[in-house]
Amino acid sequence: MYQPRRNTVIHKFFSWYIQFIIDKDFAAFNFDRAALKKDSSVLILANHFSWWDGFFIFYINKKIFKKQFHVLVNAENYNKVGFLKYLGAFAAEHSGKDVLETLNYAGKLLDNPDNLVLVFPQGKLYSNHLKNISFEKGVMQMINASQKKINIIFAATFIDYFAKRKASAYTYLQNWESEEYISLQLLKSAFNKHYDHSLAKQTKITE
Repeated sequence: MYQPRRNTVIHKFFSWYIQFIIDKDFAAFNFDRAALKKDSSVLILANHFSWWDGFFIFYINKKIFKKQFHVLVNAENYNKVGFLKYLGAFAAEHSGKDVLETLNYAGKLLDNPDNLVLVFPQGKLYSNHLKNISFEKGVMQMINASQKKINIIFAATFIDYFAKRKASAYTYLQNWESEEYISLQLLKSAFNKHYDHSLAKQTKITE
């Protein structure tokens, strides 16, 4: 598998650069806050519709969660976007056993309360206009590979222009109080309830 690499100089530069391009390319980036259980890692599950998605969550982590950022990406993006590995990106190099190893690696990351792991459960890009978010099975493998002392955060992001030349981005966060037994269907259902609620709030925004 492809693991994150550490370089303080590169990380600091792109940490600044991500904030710079978000401020430059968007009229506003709005997000709410989610209270965390202390001494627990953060697993963020987010919808995936654009090139910006990982950068939005990286920015939010920098501002409110302040954890060590990690994100699960595919091998193509890991190799194509060279700086991602220095921002905590990791990926399966091959199919089969390497995918399982990568998911188990993510689970072990979640055993460290200083870590945040971002996952896009859809597995690939979809339109921002979807009414239902699908979940790949690997999400549960990751959770089950951990000690399950995790803050599970749902993130639903939407973009609208309204009357402005630049778009505004909105990310709605929820800390899901999970039950003792978690299934893929339960997780998917809970996320989509948050997604539906967030979309309803988004459609009420006027500018």
